[in-house]
Amino acid sequence: MGMSAGGGEGQVKSDINVTPLVDVVLVLLIIFMVVTPMLQKGKDVLLPVTDNPKQEKSDDENEILVSITKDKLLYIDTDPVTEDGLLQKMTETFERNPGKLILIKGDRRLTFGDVKDIMLRINEAGFTNVSVLADKREGAGASGQ
Repeated sequence: MGMSAGGGEGQVKSDINVTPLVDVVLVLLIIFMVVTPMLQKGKDVLLPVTDNPKQEKSDDENEILVSITKDKLLYIDTDPVTEDGLLQKMTETFERNPGKLILIKGDRRLTFGDVKDIMLRINEAGFTNVSVLADKREGAGASGQ
């Protein structure tokens, strides 16, 4: 007794063809695997943690990201820069667009003084709207009893 590949004449086949679904899901998985690492901006650093970080919407067009690694190396986005180069680039940027928001992504293994020195350099260029990025502490937000 053989198995019928389709229904008889005029009958609808009720089997689900899963192959196209699997193909689409695998393509989406690959796309997300490729795109996700590109979403992180700046150099990879360990951010300081806080219980209640202020949440603000990101406006990529109006932000400049300055990263400071644990070795005190400076980066504007992913471009390495010296302290003097940072001051020069920030001054040029301020002259073109003084309304930009400067985000500092400092490694948590740095001292506050190291980050403060960079903030002062950015302030010398004219920027007063400077923020420091932080991660939310795990378990924060729960009521402490």
